Amino acid sequence: MTNFALKTIDLPTFARHAVGFDRLFDDINRNWANSRTDNYPPYNIGKVSETEYVMEVAVAGFGETEIDVEVKDSVLTIKGEKDSQDTELEWVHKGISSRTFNRTFTLADHVEVKSATVKNGILTVALEVIVPEEQKPKKIQITYVK
Repeated sequence: MTNFALKTIDLPTFARHAVGFDRLFDDINRNWANSRTDNYPPYNIGKVSETEYVMEVAVAGFGETEIDVEVKDSVLTIKGEKDSQDTELEWVHKGISSRTFNRTFTLADHVEVKSATVKNGILTVALEVIVPEEQKPKKIQITYVK
């Protein structure tokens, strides 16, 4: 079996020939960029109900001023930047990573970030799918004529 890896893609060239599909190419480009991230910090995504989800990100060792959560254009960005590493310790072994990170997640349409909390070194981001009333399925009443 042969594995092919697409190393580069020139989306602006394709976008020139597809008028009206700007959002599609923006989404593809954003997803492509998000696929090239490393695995730090580790995270979990859980489903609470049909419309509610939680995302847990391991942020042990980061203080209140060192973590930032932002949503823009359906992209959730979680950043962690350690302040100066002033310590009097000389580490014999340092297995707990505390490096700077920038983790992005593309959110589906109508997903809103409800809250973000940190407890026991885990950042929990609450997400909710809020579908507009006009896009929800509607039951159509059938009238039978005699």
